[in-house]
Amino acid sequence: MQYNPVQTFLQEAEELLAGIEESALALDTGERSEETINQLFRAFHTIKGSGGMCGLDAVAGFTHHVESLLARVREGTIQVSPRLAELILQSRDHIKTLLGVEQGGDEAPAGSGEALIAAIDEFARAETAGGKNEVPSSQEPAENIPGAEVAWRIRFRPNPALLSCGGNPVALLNELRSLGSCEVTAHAEEVPALDAIQPDVCYFWWTVTLRTAASENAIRDVFIFVEDGANLEIEGLADETPREQTVETKAASLAIPAETVESIANAAPTAIRQKSVARESTVRVPSERLDHLVNLVGELVMTQSRLAQAASQNGGPEFTNPVQELERLVAELRDDVLGIRMLPIGTLFGRFRRLVHDLSAQLGKEVDLVTEGAETELDKSILDQLGEPLVHCLRNSLDHGIESPAERCQLGKPPRATIRLAAAHTGSHVVISIKDDGRGIDRAAVRNKAVEKQLIARDANMSDEEVLNLILLPGFSTARQVSNVSGRGVGMDVVKRAIDALRGSLSLASEDGKGASVSIALPLTLAIIDGLLVQVGDDRLIVPMAAVTENVELMRVERERKNGRNVIAVRGELVPYVDLRKTFELGGESPAIEKVVIVQHGGDRFGMVVDRVLGTHQTVIQSLGRFYRKIDVVSGATIMGDGRVALIVDIAAIVRFAARQCQPARQ
Repeated sequence: MQYNPVQTFLQEAEELLAGIEESALALDTGERSEETINQLFRAFHTIKGSGGMCGLDAVAGFTHHVESLLARVREGTIQVSPRLAELILQSRDHIKTLLGVEQGGDEAPAGSGEALIAAIDEFARAETAGGKNEVPSSQEPAENIPGAEVAWRIRFRPNPALLSCGGNPVALLNELRSLGSCEVTAHAEEVPALDAIQPDVCYFWWTVTLRTAASENAIRDVFIFVEDGANLEIEGLADETPREQTVETKAASLAIPAETVESIANAAPTAIRQKSVARESTVRVPSERLDHLVNLVGELVMTQSRLAQAASQNGGPEFTNPVQELERLVAELRDDVLGIRMLPIGTLFGRFRRLVHDLSAQLGKEVDLVTEGAETELDKSILDQLGEPLVHCLRNSLDHGIESPAERCQLGKPPRATIRLAAAHTGSHVVISIKDDGRGIDRAAVRNKAVEKQLIARDANMSDEEVLNLILLPGFSTARQVSNVSGRGVGMDVVKRAIDALRGSLSLASEDGKGASVSIALPLTLAIIDGLLVQVGDDRLIVPMAAVTENVELMRVERERKNGRNVIAVRGELVPYVDLRKTFELGGESPAIEKVVIVQHGGDRFGMVVDRVLGTHQTVIQSLGRFYRKIDVVSGATIMGDGRVALIVDIAAIVRFAARQCQPARQ
């Protein structure tokens, strides 16, 4: 694949823009954070420099204005405020639009860039004229007084791979000379013998004494593109005493041998450098390649299954150990490949802060988004399809659930509401919950709307859960008027369909006056799972192994003793079970001794009655296709070693199906 610097820059810029959005939202509270401001400045500086090198002059030209604004914020002449955060967010959006043009997107609206530049300049002039952040000259440090030269000691030990990455130390030192008078000392003690020198490795490091009127930030900006993986120390000098003499004096006063001081001074940068290099040892790979790799591993798993079955039936004893070793290696390869596709859900959570920020301002509400469990990992294919459902849930919470600040104060609540977005591992699933502290779901309004739409009878006897689930019906909405946010009856039904397509489940809960919550349970992956192979009659089924807790025997006489009640005693506990033969309407006679596979679903345990348990099976999940899309008791299929197809049981759907079958009997 040919290297494309523009494409590489676009990928890096996407990460930088995400960081800019997060930092700008942190500034929206008006609190000044030096680290946040520095992160913003460096991100825009990197976009400007890299964009200019790639020929994206429009990006570099616009970003220069934002960079200049942030430089004045760093100097303290402009105060951090919500207006500043809003301008940064608008600038971030404009840069994203300009970069989108390079990828075939729509052009930015005519004059939008010029209007934003004018707004930035006007804000800068107004803030400077107001003098809100001016420091009295009597209290101002010498290094911040314009025109006052200050001496700086700079120790720069670059990443050894600096030269191979296109870095030029001479250009960096020349740029430092442009800031003021400087003395440069090169350290060559790490240069190896001539026959061991590698031409693309930088062995030198430098100590620079610089006298300049520039600030520390200006000096640090010289190294902004080479600081990763390097050790950079910048310190102001109160006098002209060399640093080496100061170190020797301190060592003498502490009676520390000079060799020890030198070893400590050299060891620390080396440790930092090794740590930085380790942090950078990552590779950017297109998602299409990962998808293709997963498909190949899936085919390898099925081929290994066929080989294992053939060896067990026809192979000699000399094939036993190699086949078992191959099975172990394939299982490790499968786990590693699937692990590559696992991403922290925090990459998805980050984009919702901007959504909540913009919608709360649009609706005139004050809302904080609190995220938990951002390190929880999910398959990338699931994350890619999860964004839209979560957006619908957050929009519903903001529009329907959260009250206005005035209404919250009347109810004795704090004017600023909280939406909590959390993710956590629960067994074989990841559970994502969206909880707000708003008014909750009005069950009476939901029921009345369902009667009005003739979805239920007026005198229908419904449980609390069934009333809440009416919200998930297509076209259902209790909004009195249509707004830009919601009210058209499109939302939760879309969420339900999307979660079902991901083989997940969705549940609602609400408490009047205290808020509502949406819980979404999703499988860890959609590609390959460990399954328990079971047999019912002549058919074979796969039960997801992560949900299985144990297997027990069920005697025919014990069934008869329960008088038709589908429960079995397991160590003193009555566990309900589902007869898969009846559920799937499979033929054949039940054996005298059946097996009950006990699985965990939600917080409950239940069993599935099968004829035999055949053992574990590495299961490559295959879609059933559009002709079988209405079958909701199975989540897919897999191909066995003998070429037969085995259906994969959808545990949640089995429970729902069995409940529907039993409902007429209860009524």
